[in-house]
Amino acid sequence: MRTERGRQRFYAAGWLISAGTWAGVMAVAARMWRQHIREVERRAEEAERTSEEAARSRAMEERLRIARELHDSLTHSISVICVQAGVAAHLARKRGEVVPPALLAIQEAGAEAARELRTTLSALRSEVDAGSGLARLESLVARADGAGIPVTVTVTGAERALPAEVDQAAYRIVQEALTNVGRHAGAACALVHLHYAPDTFSIQIDDDGPGTANGADGGVRQAGTGLGLIGMRERVTALGGRLQAGPRDGGGFQVRAEFPAQIPS
Repeated sequence: MRTERGRQRFYAAGWLISAGTWAGVMAVAARMWRQHIREVERRAEEAERTSEEAARSRAMEERLRIARELHDSLTHSISVICVQAGVAAHLARKRGEVVPPALLAIQEAGAEAARELRTTLSALRSEVDAGSGLARLESLVARADGAGIPVTVTVTGAERALPAEVDQAAYRIVQEALTNVGRHAGAACALVHLHYAPDTFSIQIDDDGPGTANGADGGVRQAGTGLGLIGMRERVTALGGRLQAGPRDGGGFQVRAEFPAQIPS
């Protein structure tokens, strides 16, 4: 009887020991599995981080390459234009002559182009394109006036700070539109209208030039053609907006861009 009880106790102790051993093995296995999962997640996060850093590095290298090419190809030429215009203006004053307005306009345009190039190069070398927003609209209008294009600016709605991308795009569109007026519209006046609505911001540039007729340079100004208009459309579309460009009723040309209050991320 005692032998039977002893055997039962021995078996019970064995089962307890086996169960405890299996529980310990399972606990160790579960802990090792959790460590393995954490290691896999860490490696995945590190791989993703490395991929993002590599993409940023490639983008920065490309920006620097473009900046170097712009600097090498344009800086010297613009500097020569500025120096030659300055020398010509100085000699005219020295001889007691009136400096031709066209020469002064070239000198100012050259200086502005140099400033624009420096701003662009700085933007390419960094993450932000600064100094090209509507805060500089007044100087842009002054240059257009100096080039013989009278410009009137009107503003309606409650003015507010615009997203940096919209601010820059709006300035560039006005700049390109006024440049096109000078190239194609001959002796024309321009009206720049900024409208701040609760859900949108729009800019509209009208001129009273010949519209789609032959312009001052013999070219033909048509809606939706030319690299300038293509560039405008790309800028506006990229920010979720719309651009319309074409001849006005009664003559002249109109460019209108409308941006949403919230730009796509």
